[in-house]
Amino acid sequence: MSSAQATKICITLKGSAQIIVDSLKYGIHSILFQRGVYPADKFEATKQYGLTILMSEVPRITTLLQNVLSQTEEWLSKNMIRKVSMVITNSHSKEVLECWEFKMEAEKGDNQVTDHSQSTSSKDLTRIQNEIREVMRQISASVSYLPLLECICDFDLKIHTPGNTEIPAKWD
Repeated sequence: MSSAQATKICITLKGSAQIIVDSLKYGIHSILFQRGVYPADKFEATKQYGLTILMSEVPRITTLLQNVLSQTEEWLSKNMIRKVSMVITNSHSKEVLECWEFKMEAEKGDNQVTDHSQSTSSKDLTRIQNEIREVMRQISASVSYLPLLECICDFDLKIHTPGNTEIPAKWD
């Protein structure tokens, strides 16, 4: 990572594996939108946990995130992940421009949420909404002081797992 230009931002996600993965998904979509990695017309406003979230409609992105985040949720439930990094690079030079780190803190005893409009036994909908809003606020606050990305950009996700973790075949 070129330390002269690369910017590093760290956000902490807390909750059950599903709540962390949902927060991560919304955060990634928010960063892609706010940083202009993809055009604004490629995003659609959707309701999640009673909040309006801009989600990418680019099939390649939705498929990538579905594959990566489903595996991330499985690894989180086994306490095998502490951090996910979203790296934004210049498409042509491959220079790292930004690194968004999402630290993960699983809360023991949180049950899986199966219906986003309902509460869990240990965390109610209002608390989940507030935590997701806080993640979005952190992203917006960070974006406000970052320079414009004046090049075509790509992004990649780096899942920080133990060295002996088997990578799923569908990730190729």
